[in-house]
Amino acid sequence: MSKNILILAGSPRRHGNSAILCEAFARGAMESGNSVETIVLQDRNIACCRACYFCKKHDGACSINDDMAGILDKMQAADVLVLASPVYFYSVSAQLKAVIDRTVARWLTIKNKEFVYIMTSAEDTESVMDCTLACLRGLARCLEGSTERGIICGKGVYEPGAIAGQPAVQEAYELGRSI
Repeated sequence: MSKNILILAGSPRRHGNSAILCEAFARGAMESGNSVETIVLQDRNIACCRACYFCKKHDGACSINDDMAGILDKMQAADVLVLASPVYFYSVSAQLKAVIDRTVARWLTIKNKEFVYIMTSAEDTESVMDCTLACLRGLARCLEGSTERGIICGKGVYEPGAIAGQPAVQEAYELGRSI
């Protein structure tokens, strides 16, 4: 059965290492007959959550008029959510964190999603992605019925394109094909 997959690409580098892994995942997923949309968060206008809780009193509508309402619509419609980010000081990029925080507007209605996590880092230590992964999993834990489908880690890559030819690219492609 074909699935609707939404990739939230959190890197500020349009053609960076996590973007390459997102492209490999998307290629595999599309070859398996799935519908895939990638949103490059750097290209969107997404403000930080103000914790005003306007959304609580207005059926998930936010007081901030930006691109987030459309992203939340797409998150609700997706079967699979792919969260992709480079590791920034052991956490996710600001672009992805803003989306995670703004999900508060509809967190009770985004249900039964499969999650895939894609991360890249300049450092290649064993624990470099632990906090980043915990942040990504934190969103899934808050959304009812979430399941984890896979994790792709590209370590030891800094310069854009450094991930090319590394095993993580093939792993991303294969994970996409398996969805």
